[in-house]
Amino acid sequence: MIKSLLIANRGEIACRVMRTAQAMGIRCVAVYSEADAKALHVRMADRAVCIGPAASAESYLRGDKIIEAAMETGAEAIHPGYGFLSENADFAQAVIDAGLIWVGPKPESIRAMGLKDAAKKLMADAGVPVTPGYLGEDQSEATLTAEADTIGYPVLIKAVAGGGGKGMRKVEAAGDFADALASVKREATASFGNDVVILEKWIESPRHIEVQLFGDSHGTVVHLFERDCSLQRRHQKVIEEAPAPGMDEETRAEVCAAAVRAGQAVNYEGAGTVEFIADASEGLRADRIYFMEMNTRLQVEHPVTEEITGVDLVEWQLRVASGEPIPVAQEDLAIDGHAIEARLYAEDPATGFLPSTGRLNHFDLGREQWRGRRRRRIETGVEEGDVISPHYDPMIAKLIAHGEDRDAAIEGLARTLSGVEVWPVRTNAAFLLRALTQDDFVEADLDTGFIAEHEEALVPDGAPSDAHWRTAAMIALAGEEPQPLAGFRLNAAPRAAVALSFKGETVTVDLADGGETLPSSGFRDDERVVLFSAGEAHEFMLSHRPGSGGAAAGDGAILAPMPGKVTSVSVAEGDEVKAGQRLLTLEAMKMEHGLTAPFDGTVAELSVEPGQQVAVEALLARVDAG
Repeated sequence: MIKSLLIANRGEIACRVMRTAQAMGIRCVAVYSEADAKALHVRMADRAVCIGPAASAESYLRGDKIIEAAMETGAEAIHPGYGFLSENADFAQAVIDAGLIWVGPKPESIRAMGLKDAAKKLMADAGVPVTPGYLGEDQSEATLTAEADTIGYPVLIKAVAGGGGKGMRKVEAAGDFADALASVKREATASFGNDVVILEKWIESPRHIEVQLFGDSHGTVVHLFERDCSLQRRHQKVIEEAPAPGMDEETRAEVCAAAVRAGQAVNYEGAGTVEFIADASEGLRADRIYFMEMNTRLQVEHPVTEEITGVDLVEWQLRVASGEPIPVAQEDLAIDGHAIEARLYAEDPATGFLPSTGRLNHFDLGREQWRGRRRRRIETGVEEGDVISPHYDPMIAKLIAHGEDRDAAIEGLARTLSGVEVWPVRTNAAFLLRALTQDDFVEADLDTGFIAEHEEALVPDGAPSDAHWRTAAMIALAGEEPQPLAGFRLNAAPRAAVALSFKGETVTVDLADGGETLPSSGFRDDERVVLFSAGEAHEFMLSHRPGSGGAAAGDGAILAPMPGKVTSVSVAEGDEVKAGQRLLTLEAMKMEHGLTAPFDGTVAELSVEPGQQVAVEALLARVDAG
């Protein structure tokens, strides 16, 4: 068994791997960038090594520095987590060449599945059904345009080296193809250093079904059943569950068998996931489920599989990497209950899901709980007082609930999301709660377009109700002295009136008038009241203080919502624009963010150009009303 392990990652997954490894008696080494010097995974580790500046390209993507840190600290093995170098075959080979143990599949397996065009051809040869599309080597715009016309719109453009929702665009009509292709190639080059794409027929009523695989060095490949990851925003998974609702035993057997064939075709070792796209227009049917790709690593959503099977997949990874066989046979694996996971992001749905950065002055996700057969589980890489950096992915936690059935799991996760308290960093907790409790989701009437279809209901205007105002007033008047960030809970009787301000609107709340209040919690300081309710945080100022206007100020100024790089500018000074028209694109936190005109008018000022780095709240452009 491995005695010492270096985790070549950060955040939640580094902490997750470390918990299991340390419980197995394995000494753990963390690596960190200068921005992560005080991060939770650094504090948890037995030893930690700084490997470079904040930028991933100079730290977490520097395989040579990571291997050097392993050698320096006496680590025997390297676990890559997910993201960063986890699916980099050259890095895996370099680890092996250095005489270290690679906790993952063999480099040749990673290479075989790393490029989507080659992987699809390999899967077709192995008898795994694949989606109709174009896999050719001719990458000219003319050829790709002609192939898209032949396939028929809508089509999906996918970077062959893509992953995590990046390098993918749905194209509705021929007139949109050229711009979408350029955007995919630009994003793919920036993220993966490879702009080759494939085309696929867009599947109507698509469900995203994936199967958890595990292989060992003794020739055994087993599956641990399927997950449904259909709730996505911009191709990024948001809510995942296991098993897939509506999956009958016959279809499950066929899909899981196809996944095992995929693993056997590349002599797979370790944890991996075979992802399928299902045409669910007539329910889940084996003849309408197609191979998309294989992720040769541990997935973000692996906890839901662990919850329904009782298996610790990280422990299996470490045992298999040490040369041990998979500890159970396929017939010994069974599904127990249902599990659902939600990804909690530091982002603000009210501003188009722009990432939210800063210090977590208040951070309370509750604690893991058991109630009968129902369990709540939290995976996070941060604690109160930590800083959410603009340099990395904005996911700050995974919230998981397990129950005896799907309804119980939904209820458990809804309770967790309702109690999320995070400030001043914004999160998507309320958005997740609304998605989880939508009638269509509860009834399992879902596909990958669910969030777009329900967006208006999932992202309301955020204006506080009368009950919000009254509850905030109760918190404001609960004591004579300002309450620090202590998660104050309501327990005081109403006894006065108070003037509060919310985004420029001032209201005097007289608690003697009676009225409804909310089940909630909150705190006050000498400037504000923060109210937590149903996953949302509402800030009420104790004196009138107009809002800043966000990324698009009321005078038409377009301000940078975060530090980043301008990747494209779509207008010029003097251009007439319509409300909502894209003016420029800002790349930050590994995502592209389109900044749009706040109203109809004329571009009066343009302060940036492509490639320019900008600071938060820098003036990018100004639109004068037409």
